[in-house]
Amino acid sequence: MGIPVGDDNIIVREAPIVNTTLIVLNILVFIIAVLFPWLLLPGARSYADIVYSLGFIPLYFISGERLYALITSMFLHGNLIHLIGNMLFLYIFGDNIEIVMGRVRYLVFYLLSGIIASVIHTITVILFDPQALLVPAIGASGAISGVLGAYIVLFPWSRVRIVTMWGWIPVFMSLPAILYIGLWFIYQLLMGLTTAIGGVSIGIAFWAHIGGFIAGLIIAPLLADRRKVLAARSVIEYY
Repeated sequence: MGIPVGDDNIIVREAPIVNTTLIVLNILVFIIAVLFPWLLLPGARSYADIVYSLGFIPLYFISGERLYALITSMFLHGNLIHLIGNMLFLYIFGDNIEIVMGRVRYLVFYLLSGIIASVIHTITVILFDPQALLVPAIGASGAISGVLGAYIVLFPWSRVRIVTMWGWIPVFMSLPAILYIGLWFIYQLLMGLTTAIGGVSIGIAFWAHIGGFIAGLIIAPLLADRRKVLAARSVIEYY
């Protein structure tokens, strides 16, 4: 599919403060949790302690316990690559969504998408992989999937610049968002069905991605300022 490196949506004329703050918080939490875990959680000795205490564990959610993990789990990541990948997607796609929603509504949208992703993840774990009920789920992917859902429904024809490899040669190209994000979603759906039917877990919560994406599709049109969206689309077409 290729890695996104930018988009041609040129509507950002004010600082996307919430989106930038979310990126900074994710990076800071990762650094502190890895290097100084006791600062985030008194008594924690390692990053693993943070993950098991603040990560989203479906069994606890079902029992009505540790509901704070619906939020805290969004700011934890498995490793540096996981963090960089998520923040890259959030940086490229999130600013535009914040501008057309407004800061408060964007923050609500982001968190709500992540929460819905965790709920869908819990349902699919119960149905397809009960042994994973005690496995912590972490990452901003569910919330960012919501952002992607919002982007494809609000800016389907905005161009996404990506880089892929042809052997050892990097190849740059530009694709409409409806195609690039659409292919991304098809991949998530195929992998989600494969892991569900095959009963094999590869450590990626594909159904959380699917749940967050669908939440974004449905909720984004309700929260976005239609005038700003139409204005942005006219700028994109003119550009």
